[in-house]
Amino acid sequence: MPLQPLAPQRLYRQIADQLRSLIERGEFPAGSRLPPERDLATQLGVSRPSVREALIALEVEGRVEVRMGSGIYVREPGPRAVAVPEAESPLETIQARALIEGELAAQAALRMKRAQVAGLREALTLMAQESAAGQTPTQGDRLFHTRIAAASENSVLLRVVSDLFDERHNPLFEQLGSHFENARSWAIAIEEHKAVVEAIARQDAAAAREAMVRHLANSHERFMASWPAESEAPAKAAAKATARKRKAAA
Repeated sequence: MPLQPLAPQRLYRQIADQLRSLIERGEFPAGSRLPPERDLATQLGVSRPSVREALIALEVEGRVEVRMGSGIYVREPGPRAVAVPEAESPLETIQARALIEGELAAQAALRMKRAQVAGLREALTLMAQESAAGQTPTQGDRLFHTRIAAASENSVLLRVVSDLFDERHNPLFEQLGSHFENARSWAIAIEEHKAVVEAIARQDAAAAREAMVRHLANSHERFMASWPAESEAPAKAAAKATARKRKAAA
């Protein structure tokens, strides 16, 4: 049998493979809680973003689950487990977009005509309408970013921006979004988009670049926030403490 070429494996998949192996060997039995994300990153000698993506991949596979206010637990083995197709790293994708789209926003500030700026405002309106309807406003969001790319009049750059944006639909990105995207985070993101438009409308290339990079950096940080299980625990504890005080006072 001839040797087959080896494909380089993304770091998050290597981490997921290690954790999956430990689960299958019983190091982390079903029902047990995994170590905190920061501890896993230290033990493996990798970054927290890579560990987060590995955990998300295992969640998509049905190997682990996030329990609100408690942590990440190993699931019972069963038919839920599915193989996750090879996908780009969501967090690396956002970083790549910041490098590319920051410069495209600066160019757009020097190139865009009034009608094109109006097209960006239309995209923002669509985002707000989608969000108000309880939908994830990806249609308006995609329109916004691709219209800025289109102002470069470079079909290669437009294709790159479109392809990178469409990585939002890979299973890892969607699972991350299910934990960290909500109406409040999208309202903040829409305001960040508005700052980009206003800089472009003023023909301020430096401000447009800065606003776009800041928006995408903030997007990255939103996906790296504390897990819902971690962030909600203090709130629940505070609520219980308040209830106890009211009961004592009554």
